[in-house]
Amino acid sequence: MPAAGSDPSSSDGSPVSTNDAVLRVEVLSVVFQVRTPPSVDGSDVHPALCVLLSRTDTEPGRWSLPGGDVAGDERLSVIARRLVADTMDVRDIAHLEQLSVFSDPERVPGVRTIASTYMGLVRSDSPVTLPEGAAWFAVEALPPVAFDHAEIIDTARHRLAAKLSYTNIAFALAPKQFPMSELSEIYCAALGYPVDTTNLLRILSRRAVVVSTGTVGKTGRSGGRPPALYAFADNELRVTDEFATLRPPM
Repeated sequence: MPAAGSDPSSSDGSPVSTNDAVLRVEVLSVVFQVRTPPSVDGSDVHPALCVLLSRTDTEPGRWSLPGGDVAGDERLSVIARRLVADTMDVRDIAHLEQLSVFSDPERVPGVRTIASTYMGLVRSDSPVTLPEGAAWFAVEALPPVAFDHAEIIDTARHRLAAKLSYTNIAFALAPKQFPMSELSEIYCAALGYPVDTTNLLRILSRRAVVVSTGTVGKTGRSGGRPPALYAFADNELRVTDEFATLRPPM
């Protein structure tokens, strides 16, 4: 019997016996990117919060989060990044954090499987070429997914929305430089409701989250003055106002 707190998985990631019961440990990652889906009829489309999924062999016709068994002596966060890179060829994760542990005995049929889950964020301008069998899906229009992966995605989405209120976590979703209108669209996609650009700039400037770059971007299709460009002051997560809340419009 392993000592308390020891890793219940074997060195090669195969299920092991603990107290006469077989237990498997896996790492799953919810990887988000704000993407603009292609227009099917030529009309304007808005950016959407999308999650990375792949077809699964264990449940035909369903999609699953990237992940795999715990193996070797790597930290779980290292395993999470490696599995996303190896299986999805996504290597530019700007932020990764542990999400939660899902341990319902019935979450996966057969061998009891505990999932240690992570949330990863990819910048909206980060180029991603996915392998066959992988795709981005808007969280509002998920395909049939395996096991409890819909619950895991929902948990990650709520975590992200909450952290947008009191941290600078949007640095991991936004480009290096951006007009505020683009940043407000990213907030809108992640939060699920409209965000006023002027109010967002006022709040984030007061908290020293975004700073002006002193440069301007390209003029939009409607013409007018080129927009001022901004950037995040930090590229690492920090709490900006622990009591803040971004509320949906009444």
